[in-house]
Amino acid sequence: MKYLLYIFICLSTIATLAQDIDVPDTPVVDSLYREDQVYVGITFNLLGDKPSGFEQNGLSAGIQAGVIRDFPINKRRNKAIGIGIGMALDTYNQNLLIATQSGSETSTFAIVDESVENVTNRFTSYTLEMPLEYRWRTSTATKYSFWRIHVGMKLGYVLRFKSTYQDDVSDITSSDIPEINKFQYGPSFSFGYGAFNFQGYYGLNTLFNDDALLNTEKVGIQVMRLGLVFYFL
Repeated sequence: MKYLLYIFICLSTIATLAQDIDVPDTPVVDSLYREDQVYVGITFNLLGDKPSGFEQNGLSAGIQAGVIRDFPINKRRNKAIGIGIGMALDTYNQNLLIATQSGSETSTFAIVDESVENVTNRFTSYTLEMPLEYRWRTSTATKYSFWRIHVGMKLGYVLRFKSTYQDDVSDITSSDIPEINKFQYGPSFSFGYGAFNFQGYYGLNTLFNDDALLNTEKVGIQVMRLGLVFYFL
């Protein structure tokens, strides 16, 4: 009997102590929160301002990833400036053959004959990207699914560009193409809710400079990307 009394006294004491513990009703809120600081995107790549006879074929796609520092500019922190850095890998399947001799200052551009079978012809670019964005969102410090609109510019530097052509008898790869415009730039946007967000980019300058000629016509070519982007943190 005395053991039951002892257990009862212990349980009563624990219950009394538990009532005295100050447990907050709500979690601690980070009043200095930031949003969308890591991104991963996928795009479908389109080409415009094309020379005569130029056509895309097959799937041209890209993937991007990077980090963006979020700088809120109002007390509510739903408006911000984003400055970041990232990498983009893009492929373009098309019918423009580029041949560059090692050490040459010019390349030869030609349209692949439609009669040639089993052709693989693509451009591949690796670009260092620097996004600059104005950001608006409906987020709060405790709300993790929200509407967002980001608009701004993307500055890019092409670290590597490769043209690959293969058919049943030929295999031509050109990676040191002097006519490439290394610096790329253009407006960008993204909008959406929660995890799924649409994104777009339109290059204001051409992929090739004025020295790139198809016969006597400038090759030019402007890049447009449309796809999805996912944000974290």
